[in-house]
Amino acid sequence: MIDRLQQQQTLHHPRRAGTIGRDPAPGNRFAFYGRISTSGFQDEESSRRWQLDSAGRVIDGAGVIVAEFFDVGYSRSLPWAERPQAATLLRAATAANREFDAIVVGEHERGFSGDQLLRMLPVLRRHGITVWLPEIGGPVDLDDPAHRALIRLLGHQSRTEVLRSRFRTKEAMRAQVRTQGRHHGGRAPYGYRLVDAGPHPNPVHAGWGRRLYRLDPDPRTAPHVRWMFAQRLAGRSAPEIAAALHQRRIPPPDGGRGARTSARRWSVRTVATILANPRYTGFQVWNRHSTDHCETLPGDKSTRVGGPRRRANAPADWVVSDRIAHPPLVSADDFMRAQKVSALPAPRDGSVRRYRLTGLVICGRCGRRAEGTWVHGRATYRCRHGQGARRTLRGPRPLYVREDALLAYARGQIGTQILDDVDKAFDEISGRLRNQGMTLICDGDSIVLHDPTPPEDDVLPTRSRTPVRTLPVHALTWENSPPGRPTDTRHKRRKKSRNKCRCKPLKLRLKSRSYPRRG
Repeated sequence: MIDRLQQQQTLHHPRRAGTIGRDPAPGNRFAFYGRISTSGFQDEESSRRWQLDSAGRVIDGAGVIVAEFFDVGYSRSLPWAERPQAATLLRAATAANREFDAIVVGEHERGFSGDQLLRMLPVLRRHGITVWLPEIGGPVDLDDPAHRALIRLLGHQSRTEVLRSRFRTKEAMRAQVRTQGRHHGGRAPYGYRLVDAGPHPNPVHAGWGRRLYRLDPDPRTAPHVRWMFAQRLAGRSAPEIAAALHQRRIPPPDGGRGARTSARRWSVRTVATILANPRYTGFQVWNRHSTDHCETLPGDKSTRVGGPRRRANAPADWVVSDRIAHPPLVSADDFMRAQKVSALPAPRDGSVRRYRLTGLVICGRCGRRAEGTWVHGRATYRCRHGQGARRTLRGPRPLYVREDALLAYARGQIGTQILDDVDKAFDEISGRLRNQGMTLICDGDSIVLHDPTPPEDDVLPTRSRTPVRTLPVHALTWENSPPGRPTDTRHKRRKKSRNKCRCKPLKLRLKSRSYPRRG
């Protein structure tokens, strides 16, 4: 009886996956291709089965399937070269000793998007490979105008489905945040933790055991966030708050990567990000950041330029809940006042200090941009190589260079009109450096003018036919040693020798203790 059922199943489904690996029957040998976009929300086995059944009905009576290629977790908008199984299928189709004569797909949207099939068909036809589709009911014929029109329509529909899915998902999430204040996943901000908010509002999802979550103040970290806003309202800057947190030995956020917090420090960017997060007011805020897929044609990942990039959205694009969704850590008024606190450095005496070369001085040792500081009544630029105010013994010495020396050097290189007013001349030099994108690279011993623009002989000044950017390095250097600095090696501090021990021997020390010296 079992043998009879197996024979009937073979007669009714002669081209199912069970025929793979057997001796092929007379006719074409087919390679099956299928795909699912996600593995967490789709059943791989059931999806593979119905696509195989659909392909078997298309090739019924024309041949058997001898090979399978199935991609899991790859979007239809990706080209075949970026899908592992699809790329393997293309290599096997162009090989000399291939095991199949045609390709069959269970559904066009599972295999292709846009004009991918139209670009592949001429290449496959040169190798004697045909493509069979259920929508056509057989092989695709490029010479048939009806087939070409249908393929274009199916490709446009497949690409549009991706855009429709994006639009529906984003609009649904936007409405849920605005009306319900729902938390859409992700880590909780510093100062909060995730707690259970009840069953899912969808009865089907609730039957599957899915739950909602909301933000609740963390007893360990919430007081630190309140303290940071209080310090900000008192007028302290983000670097001062970061240094105070480190002195109080408060562990910073671990970033969700399981890193050891004992070896990490509070950064200025972390403090600034916390102080600028509007979710601490109790309102749910969504769409502060988005992912740019860099697609020339929306919905077609084969036209993207580079990888996806995450960018910050303008506050006008944020989605804010209509009511408070979780307990606030700071009031809305205090949060708005904290955003208006100016953190620009200002001298205590009220004088105006100008830094003409801000962002134009680069440290030649570490590559960082030097920061402006006021030393001995002059504008100076320094770089501590990312080590803060405390310098390690083995690290390089901080870089200090005066602004007037940098401007005098730049004036001699780029050439400006002689002005009686030194301030106006320096303003003209700094303006030219910014407009032309030039930078000054200083390593403490020399200065080099870097010009990123390509050399053009027709715009060179008449006084010199050699552009500044092509001069040798030794011609672009200026000794940065202050006048009167001793350069003789005799003035250097003598290092202590670590090889010879200068302490008293143990025997003499014990003797001096046993027999004290008499006066």
